[in-house]
Amino acid sequence: MDTISRENNSLLPMGGVIIGAVALIIGGYAAISLSKVNRTLAQQADKVAKIDDIASQVASASAASDKAARDITTLQNSTQAAVNQLGTELATIDEKLKHMEEPRVAKGVKGPKGEAAVAGPGEYIVKGGDTGAKIARANGCTLGDLTSVNPGVSWTHLKVGEKIKLPEKK
Repeated sequence: MDTISRENNSLLPMGGVIIGAVALIIGGYAAISLSKVNRTLAQQADKVAKIDDIASQVASASAASDKAARDITTLQNSTQAAVNQLGTELATIDEKLKHMEEPRVAKGVKGPKGEAAVAGPGEYIVKGGDTGAKIARANGCTLGDLTSVNPGVSWTHLKVGEKIKLPEKK
């Protein structure tokens, strides 16, 4: 039995060859598929990198937005404080003006008996800075006409609140 018989009808070697061929075809298909997967993975890696960049930009924009919101709130608070201070100052100035006007009105408008001076028909009440010539011009007459209807008036020493008669208009 040293010799190999040629009449061996076993299909085992043929099955091995067929299985090897199928394995070779499957291996080739797997290599091609792996190549496609690698290309797709490379494309996806670029997209993931872009998404990471966008995510970092969004985080940066969010931080800037938060800072801007804080800055706006700070500015709003300081503006409100300035407006409040301005309102307080204006109220103080208004009070000072009222106090300054009260004595002036009281001195300038009282008549000889202490009551409020009111001009009647054909009368004029002297105000601060008035002169005979000014009063005459303002009322469409001459200083001579004023002097003739007001014989007892000292035109160089007019007093605020003093009543002057006006001449009749012709």
